[in-house]
Amino acid sequence: MKRSISFIIIVLGVMAFFSQGWAVEKQLTASQILMKVDDVINAPKDQDLRIKMILIDNKGKEKSREMSMMQKDSDKRMVKFLSPADQKGISFLSLPDDVMYVYLPAFKKIRRIASHVKNTKFAGTDFSYEDMEAIRYSDKYSSELLRKEDNHYVLELIPKECVKTDYSKLLMWIRDDNFYPTKIEHCDKGSKLFKIMIRDEIVKIDGYWISKVSEMQDLKAEHKTKMIIEEVKFDSGIPDSKFSKRNLKR
Repeated sequence: MKRSISFIIIVLGVMAFFSQGWAVEKQLTASQILMKVDDVINAPKDQDLRIKMILIDNKGKEKSREMSMMQKDSDKRMVKFLSPADQKGISFLSLPDDVMYVYLPAFKKIRRIASHVKNTKFAGTDFSYEDMEAIRYSDKYSSELLRKEDNHYVLELIPKECVKTDYSKLLMWIRDDNFYPTKIEHCDKGSKLFKIMIRDEIVKIDGYWISKVSEMQDLKAEHKTKMIIEEVKFDSGIPDSKFSKRNLKR
C-alpha cells in the first residue's frame, strides 16, 4: 500500500513539473518572444556568408546574382555583389542608429541613404534597404501575441513612435521550439499586405540556427527574390574595420 502511495506521489510530482513547464511557456509575453527571436537570429558574434540571389518575374524568368554578406553583432552588416558584371561592386553598409550607405560603381560615389527612401528596392531586388539592414526587431517594434497555430507563435509588430518606416505593421510567424521566424508579412501604410518573406530550410550549423533559403515576394509587382546561402562561417573574428565607408569601394 505504501509503495502504491509513493508511486502515485511520484507520478503527480512529474505531472506537476511538466504542467509547470507548460504554464511558463504559456506565460511568455509577446515582447519576451520577440527578444528571443532577436537573440536567435543574432546569436553568432559574426557571420560571413556567400549567397546566390535569384530574381524571378511574373512569367517565371530568372536572373542570378552572387553576393557576399558579413554581419557583426546585431547592428553592422556589409553586402557586396560579386556578379554578374553589371552588378559587381554594388555595396551596402548598415551601421547602428539607422545609418546606411550604398556604393554604386557606375557613379563611383558613396551615398548615405536617407530615412525617407529606405523603402527603395535594393539593386532592383524585392528587398528594400530597410529589409537589408541588421536590426533587433524588439528595438524598433512593439509586439502583440495574436495567437498560436501549427507550432508557431504569431506576433503583430507595430513600429515604435521613434521609428521611421513605410511598414504600418508586420505579422511574424515564429517556431515555438527554437524561436526562429519562418514567415513575415509586410503591410504598407494603408495596412494592406504587399510583401511576404518566407524562410525555409532552417538548420543548425555550428550551434546556430540559420535559414539557408529566404524568399521575398512583392505582391504588387508580382516579382520574387530568393536568397540561397551557399557558404557560411560563424565567429571568424571579422574586425570592425570591415564595416566602414572606405571598405564599400574595395
